[in-house]
Amino acid sequence: MNSQHSALRTTSVHDPAVECIVDLDAIAHNVGVLKNFAGGADVMSVVKADGYNHGAIEVSHVALDSGASELGVTTIAEALRLRAAGITAPILCWLNPSDSDFGSAIEANVEIGVTSIKHLHAVTNAASDIGRATVTVKVDTGLNRNGVASEEYPMFLEELAKASRQGLVELRGMFSHLAHADEPYHPTIDVQRQRFLDSIEQARAVGLDPQKVHLSNSAATVTRPDLHFDMVRPGIAVYGLSPVPEEGTFGLRPAMTFRARVVLVKKVAAGEGVSYGHDWIAPSDTTVALLPAGYADGIPRAMKGRYSVMLGGKLRPAIGRVCMDQVVVDLGDDPGSVSEGDEAWLFGNGDHGEQTAHDWAEAMGTIHYEVVCGIRGRTVRHYVGEFAAGSRAPSLRSTR
Repeated sequence: MNSQHSALRTTSVHDPAVECIVDLDAIAHNVGVLKNFAGGADVMSVVKADGYNHGAIEVSHVALDSGASELGVTTIAEALRLRAAGITAPILCWLNPSDSDFGSAIEANVEIGVTSIKHLHAVTNAASDIGRATVTVKVDTGLNRNGVASEEYPMFLEELAKASRQGLVELRGMFSHLAHADEPYHPTIDVQRQRFLDSIEQARAVGLDPQKVHLSNSAATVTRPDLHFDMVRPGIAVYGLSPVPEEGTFGLRPAMTFRARVVLVKKVAAGEGVSYGHDWIAPSDTTVALLPAGYADGIPRAMKGRYSVMLGGKLRPAIGRVCMDQVVVDLGDDPGSVSEGDEAWLFGNGDHGEQTAHDWAEAMGTIHYEVVCGIRGRTVRHYVGEFAAGSRAPSLRSTR
């Protein structure tokens, strides 16, 4: 991997001060769960943003080996990185400015999501020099974000049909994105579904016949079988985080664990303040542990007083401010055998009593996507499980 593509370093060293552990067997399990939910539909695993900060290359290999048939990313650069890693499966990228290097995408057989007439013209201009581009149309059905606008859609289809007749593009698919998928019975979902069906019929009316149509993200994959169409497009669920937490886990297993090693254990007397501003005052004599991770590494400063750490077999409160490089944990009157070098679990899958990414999200009033994507800085990533060991996926190796 290259640092310009990932906030985290990947290493085979298993004892860094701050580490992000990714269980690749959990990724495989989750893809299997999602394939079951998808029924007869294909599964596209979304690995944008470096696989939601889990490692796009490693996750892609495992996902494809576990039943996914395609991959989804946002940018051409992300897609080319997967191609450079030897991945030959279909890859769709869907968020690129009109002045992007579409020629590189065409040469690498990367499917390009097109979202406007201007965008389409940029792709066909590149194709006229290099060869036919494979495209998928992204239709705006009500999210009002990316996608061909409804007022432009008829003219867009005419331009697309013309480019197809000229041999400049091959239309492979059509897709859209839901605004309320995490509310499975929200009426807007049905409105978007009908608009999507209408857009497909409009395309067919001008002689365009998309091979793959897809609408379902993670939430729709596990809650709305009527939206599965030809393929589902799960993202966050691949990484084991429930897309609709209030509805349960759906059998998914969180793949990421965030932990740090204790660098210091010390006594603090009653009445003494801890860390900047002395926001926390020891109510009695106590013992504290210092962890070498802070907001530069992915512990949001807003988490002050809102999280606990699994350390020495107990869930212990983090105290004082979250600093750039460190946080302090109160061991109270029962420090047990906690000592320098011990592992402190900040969040994980919850199996050891530790908090989860969802717990952190709840504490901050955000979503678990942001929590896992926020791990960064000096945090070192490594992989565990049979896939990481190479017994089931020997192509998975650290490139750093």
